[in-house]
Amino acid sequence: MGSMTLYPVPESVARARRWFRKLTARHHLACSVDDCVLMISELVTNAILYGEAEEPWRVRVEWWRVGEALRVDVHNPGFPNQVRMREPDADDAHGRGLCLVDTLADSWCAGPSRFGGTMVSFLVDDAWKL
Repeated sequence: MGSMTLYPVPESVARARRWFRKLTARHHLACSVDDCVLMISELVTNAILYGEAEEPWRVRVEWWRVGEALRVDVHNPGFPNQVRMREPDADDAHGRGLCLVDTLADSWCAGPSRFGGTMVSFLVDDAWKL
């Protein structure tokens, strides 16, 4: 359905939110677009924070329809084995991104990206079910 390539800078998080809203508007998603935007924000933020490469690199976000579900993948050149959900203390400023994704998505996973590096993905069931 769509994709975007972003520079690994903080401003790209807001750009990802805007692009996702704009590029999915014509598809009339039945799921919460706000929840999807929040999950994309968290995954793009993590990709920017934890992506590593010796040469210039980008974050890639892709989304498509899988039956009645919406799948979103976020790719970066980081190390796949380092993706993990944290258990932050109440006063911790960071560490809740994957907890939010785990709560809002019907499922999520992380592993090697076909571009090299890491891919973190979430699935929202019934995104087109009316």
